[in-house]
Amino acid sequence: MTDLRLGVLGYGLRGSLARTAHRPGSGARVTALAEPDPRARAEAAVAFPEALLTADHREVLAHTGIDAVLILTPDHTHADLACEALRAGKPVFVEKPLDISVERCDTILRTAYETGTRLYIGHNMRHMPVVRLMRDLVRRGAVGEVKTVWIRHFVGYGGDWYFKDWHAERRYTTGLLLQKAAHDIDVLHWLAGGYARDVQALGDLMVYGDNPHRREPGEPKADDWYTKDGHWPPHTQRSLNPVIDVEDVSLLNMRLDNGVLAAYQQCHFTPDYWRNYTVIGDAGRLENFGDGPGGCVKVWNARRSGYRPEADEVHGIPAAEDEAGHGGADPLLVDEFLRFVREGGRTDTSPVAARMAVAAGVRATASLRDGGTPRRVPPLDADLAEYFERGQVRVSRPATPP
Repeated sequence: MTDLRLGVLGYGLRGSLARTAHRPGSGARVTALAEPDPRARAEAAVAFPEALLTADHREVLAHTGIDAVLILTPDHTHADLACEALRAGKPVFVEKPLDISVERCDTILRTAYETGTRLYIGHNMRHMPVVRLMRDLVRRGAVGEVKTVWIRHFVGYGGDWYFKDWHAERRYTTGLLLQKAAHDIDVLHWLAGGYARDVQALGDLMVYGDNPHRREPGEPKADDWYTKDGHWPPHTQRSLNPVIDVEDVSLLNMRLDNGVLAAYQQCHFTPDYWRNYTVIGDAGRLENFGDGPGGCVKVWNARRSGYRPEADEVHGIPAAEDEAGHGGADPLLVDEFLRFVREGGRTDTSPVAARMAVAAGVRATASLRDGGTPRRVPPLDADLAEYFERGQVRVSRPATPP
């Protein structure tokens, strides 16, 4: 099989996806990469010694030896870059979230529809073993018909990952109830079989806003900006972003379009880092304990009782064949994208779902900053939704008789 030739835009924290996709002789290779930061370009030169490296993304999009494009740049740049690549006829992988506003997301989807160029969104959690396990249990009816979903997200490294660079600023993210929660909102939609219709949220900047230890504008992050064992408790964090105007704790309530009620909580100053999902149906409940190998998903569905730690079913969370990147999700995500570029067809990730996750996050953030006033999530244009749900295939409609 001839390698797909990949162009990459951006080589920051998600540059790991480019390295995962680079498989010379085994299906794909990075042929050209654009990154404005010279230090990151130097790192890319080591990872992809034969690739064209440039600071200008236009050189990559104009490169005649490119079959598809990975967009791994900061969130607020996604729409502009994706639309350029789509208009150039290059199948596009856009890292999640799709963008930071509903309007910009819709522009991406509309451009893909009008050009007919394939669009793929990098919601890698749909490939995480714990999520696949819960999805399979729901599908086989382990809890009956889903009625409510509760999610708690303990972001133990939040101070390192989200308050020391552009993630800490609204102008680049809208807020972490979009940027970080887009993962979980997408999974929630997938498990519950519907999209958020009404949202209401509360939140605050409780811990990192009062920390005076900020970098000067333009000063790079410290070499030890992230450590697995250090920077605890949170007030010991240093070299935070000069501007911090996003919330570090948030609570979100949702009603989905199929009637399911859901709740999501996110905190960036907990000592532990994991996600806890509870899915309750009309015939049982499931909950994950841990979200990787060694953890499990428990199901209570045989009888009523008081508290009992022993469940009716216990399912171990399997290990992925390749544990690299989000518990093995990233290699599976890349596999699906490469298959989609070659063959088209349906994928487990969804541009419609990615747009709806952003729309819920945008409206929830507006609610949070307006004292918790409920907001309605705008639906996607029906023609666009139909096109993407069909697998990005146009269907000729019979002419309307005169």
